[in-house]
Formats: sequence, C-alpha cells, structure tokens
Amino acid sequence: MEEKIRKLTAMVMSVSAALVLLLLFSLPGLETRAEAYRIRQQERQMMAEEMSALEIMQYYTANAEKEEDVDFPQQLRLSLPEHTQASDIIIENDYRNQMISVTIPGADANYLYDYPMVGKSSHIDNLTYEADQKEGVLTITLDHVYEVEQMAESDYLYLDFLTPHQVYDKVVVIDAGHGGRDPGANRQGIYEKDIDLAIVCSLKELMDASGDTKLGVYYTRTDDTNPSLESRVGLANEVEADLFISVHNNSVRPGQSTKTNGTAVLYDEEKADEELGSMRLAQICLDRLTEQLDSSSKGLVKGNDIYIIQNAQMPVALVEVGFITNPTERALLDDPEYQKKAAQAIYDAIYQALEEGF
Repeated sequence: MEEKIRKLTAMVMSVSAALVLLLLFSLPGLETRAEAYRIRQQERQMMAEEMSALEIMQYYTANAEKEEDVDFPQQLRLSLPEHTQASDIIIENDYRNQMISVTIPGADANYLYDYPMVGKSSHIDNLTYEADQKEGVLTITLDHVYEVEQMAESDYLYLDFLTPHQVYDKVVVIDAGHGGRDPGANRQGIYEKDIDLAIVCSLKELMDASGDTKLGVYYTRTDDTNPSLESRVGLANEVEADLFISVHNNSVRPGQSTKTNGTAVLYDEEKADEELGSMRLAQICLDRLTEQLDSSSKGLVKGNDIYIIQNAQMPVALVEVGFITNPTERALLDDPEYQKKAAQAIYDAIYQALEEGF
C-alpha cells in the first residue's frame, strides 16, 4: 500500500513539473516577463554598486523626461509606496546644517528603484537613502538654507525648496551665546551658556505662540551645543536676516568689584551713521530690557572688534542682560521668571524694530 502511495506521489510530481515546463514554453509572455525581471534586478545591482542616490535620481529623471510628461513647477516628485498617504510622510528641516530628512513609512531598501524619484537637482549637494523593515529615510543636503513647501497629488508628493524671504516678509536670527564646552562667564556653579539658552528658549516659546506667519525666526542653537562663530553669523548672512540678536551675560574680571551690575548692548560702531542700523537696534534692545527687568543701564558699547558683529551683513545687537559676577543679579538671572522677562523684552524689541522699518 505504501509503495503504491510513493509511486502515485512521484507520478503527480512528474506531471506537475511537466505542466509547468509546458506552460512556460507555451506562454512566451511569462518568459518575457521573467527576462525583464532578471534585467531589472541586474540594473538595480549595478546602480547600488556604482551610483549614488543622487545619481539614481538624475538617471530616472533623464529617462522620465524622454518617456513621460514630468513638467511640474516643484523641484522634487516622490512616489508614495503602496498603502502610504502623503500625510504619513514626516519632513524635518535641519536648517543649521542645510539638510532635509524625509521619513517614508512603508518604504524598503528598493524604494528608489520601485518608486523612482524625479526632479531638479540644482539645489541639491547630496542625497542619501537608508531603510529598515518599517520605513525609509531620504536625507537631502542642500546648497542653501531653504524652507520646504509640499503638495500632494494622486500618488505623488511634490517638494519645493524656497528661500526664507520667499516664505516670510521679515527674517530674524537669534543667537544664544557660548554652549557646549564653552561655558562663558560662570560663578558658583551657574554658567552663562545655560542662562543664555534659557532666555532664547523662552523667546522661542513666545515666537512660536505668536502665530505670526509673516516672520521667520531662526536660531543658531536650541540645545547645549557650541556652534562656531563663523556658523553663527554665517546663518544670519545665509538667510539674509533683517535683524540679528545675540544673547549673552556679562562679568567682571577677578579682583574687580562684584557690585558692578546692569544691562549693556554692543553694536557695530563702524555703521553708527545708518539710520536703521546696528546702533538703533541696540538702543531699542537696551530700552526694552532695562524697562522690563528694572535693571540699571550700562549703555551702548562699541563692539566692532567682536567677530559676529564685525561680519554681520545686517543690523546686529549683542545684548548683555546682566552680570553673573554680581551675587544679586546672578540670582535673578538664574530665576526662570526673570529669564522669561528678558525674553519678553527681546521679543518686544524685535517687533518695535520691525515696526520702525528694519
């Protein structure tokens, strides 16, 4: 009985194999599709070994321009993977490093081949792609600071890269001084870098809550890092800011009187003759801070020897909110409520300056 079953099983398998072979030879379309699949796999392997993600995009763009109408005003067109909506895509703008990351749920290692991306690469310096089992991340390195504008249509997501002034009427850059391994002035375990950052973060909360869509605000740092002086002023120049404000706190040298206190603002004396320039911006900041904080005024201070002031291409003010070396003022500067008052003063100064025509 068992022998009969074995013979029957072998016969069924032989017949099945014959039918499969017959089917393959009798349906040339299947053979053609199999060959096309093999060629496509070889093409993918070659691209993966020899071409960057940017070159792959350029390759598919050139082919698409020959075979279909790809005339769209935006700079990039991304195809959405099956079962992925445009609303699922997460776009993050790291403007300090001029990088855009696009997280695409449902995209796998073959995304660039299965869903070719096409567009213009004139503003793109580099393009990389990484994927795991759940999503793919496209990282776009740009040649300038851009805002990302997106539009969804059918199975596509279109991305456009716009300069800040194409999006906003006015642009402001805020710099929190020091950071990272550079603590700035410090006494009794209180570091200037932390106070500078706390004031700027409070200012950012005010800016975010304002709902002002006509004002673009960029920050040189929002964490405990220490951007170079070149990158701080470089950001302001890159976005063609209308105003540049750097937040610091003051100190006296060891041996000098710790009674020294008050608020000072540094400006570019080389441009003092400009009606709406660095000196006027500094005066607005000084007035607002001393009024809001009820601090004594140490006046305007010439600051052209300071790198970021000397190299700023727009009106710049470096505010010294108070003296960390003064025990009374140090306690105030370390108080979150006082920090919020300083932030409010700078917020008011920015809007006053813009109202005056900066």
